[in-house]
Amino acid sequence: MARWLMVLPPVLFAGLAGMFYFGMQRENPGELPSVFVGRPAPVLPATGLSGVPQLTDADLRTGEVTVVNFWATWCPPCRAEHPVLLKMAADGVRVAGVNMMDDDAKARAYLAEEGNPFIAVATDPNGRNRVEWGVTAPPETFIIGGDGTVLFRFVGPLVGTDYETRFVPALEKALAGGD
Repeated sequence: MARWLMVLPPVLFAGLAGMFYFGMQRENPGELPSVFVGRPAPVLPATGLSGVPQLTDADLRTGEVTVVNFWATWCPPCRAEHPVLLKMAADGVRVAGVNMMDDDAKARAYLAEEGNPFIAVATDPNGRNRVEWGVTAPPETFIIGGDGTVLFRFVGPLVGTDYETRFVPALEKALAGGD
């Protein structure tokens, strides 16, 4: 019996080491997989910001690729990525927004001051729809195909090398029709 107990720790260590090794060999070990990729986009919130076009499910099924960005005014990374969203919109990319768990007046004021990159905005004041989309925290961005299918999910702000190496190629592929 004592011999069995002496063998157990090295066997457990080898098993854990093997599991960690194979986990690190994944393409992107830090990426959170999305169960929605390849499936129709979840339902959007039925509320919006007054004075701003209301984002609807039909907006995601126009035949054109749409980028859907979950954001909030209280979110510093959302503010950091805002210039990227403005540039995308200026370059002709359809960018839609879902303002989550935010004050409508603050959201309208922010878009008026900083510029509005969104073709339309939905609001999710209680965070109910963000759960349906699998959003953990803002900002999160989805690339939606013209038929309303989720093509890609990006967690975090659209800035830096992760954005450049993962999001930009996925958007270019979607825009080129290589869903």
